[in-house]
Amino acid sequence: MDAASHIAVVEDDPDISRLMVQSMTEHGFVVHPARSGRDLDRVLSGSKVDLVVLDVGLPGEDGLSICRRLRRQSSVPIIMVTARGADTDRIVGLELGADDYLPKPFNPRELVARVRAVIRRAAPAETGPAQNTPRTLEFDGWRLDMARRQLLDPNGEPRSLTSGEFNILSIFCQHPRKVLSRDDLLDLMHGRAAAVFDRSIDVQISRLRRKIEPNLKDPSYIKTVRYGGYFFTPTVTTLEDA
Repeated sequence: MDAASHIAVVEDDPDISRLMVQSMTEHGFVVHPARSGRDLDRVLSGSKVDLVVLDVGLPGEDGLSICRRLRRQSSVPIIMVTARGADTDRIVGLELGADDYLPKPFNPRELVARVRAVIRRAAPAETGPAQNTPRTLEFDGWRLDMARRQLLDPNGEPRSLTSGEFNILSIFCQHPRKVLSRDDLLDLMHGRAAAVFDRSIDVQISRLRRKIEPNLKDPSYIKTVRYGGYFFTPTVTTLEDA
């Protein structure tokens, strides 16, 4: 998978960009460097990109603005890179749809590990144990197509989900009416090697709730269990021939 993966790196510092490009190229990725949002647009228009590594502190259009814009038109996985010490920018980036974040300074090997983990989580299910995963799951009129990685609302209209949101919803649908802690969710999302910022689970669930809950003030599908985690309340059925 890694050898075929195309990564766009948006970083205006030439030394850091060179380090990132070199490190990922050495590990078999095809890397497309960009210094701005405009450069990234050119990369995306000319290449199929599997993941975007996006610096927050860009001149002109900053990384948060680019992330917001990307999410309106694409579900491509995004890793935010920030040099800022406060969690605020990291949380905002996750709220806007980023899949993970990496603070500067960072070890290039950690960057490669996070890139691999996010791409792995975004990949469709493959052969092996995943063959037993039902193709389509239904809850309260919603349909989750596991093969197409698509969510349809009760009216049959598709709802856009990021890879992280889809993965979390698929976990809930495969483990309904069970309390799942953050650790459980991290382990089920391809193992603890994913090294995801724990708070990203909460942020992605918050985003998911905004897309499926009838009443955000009193969520009925995804309940928070104090000191426990989360509880998916609907009855889930399998549609074999959907």
